[in-house]
Amino acid sequence: MNGQPRNKVSREERLAEQLRANLRRRKAQARAMNDTGSESAAQRLSKPAGDS
Repeated sequence: MNGQPRNKVSREERLAEQLRANLRRRKAQARAMNDTGSESAAQRLSKPAGDS
């Protein structure tokens, strides 16, 4: 029975690290989408110079 708690802890640590990595990846992806999305939205909303 001494092996099970150690395996469980290492499994929990491994899963926690995977969750942290996934969160970092998703945040980076969201920032990248937000950066490109805001630029294209600004371009779509800006008036052309000759229309005024």
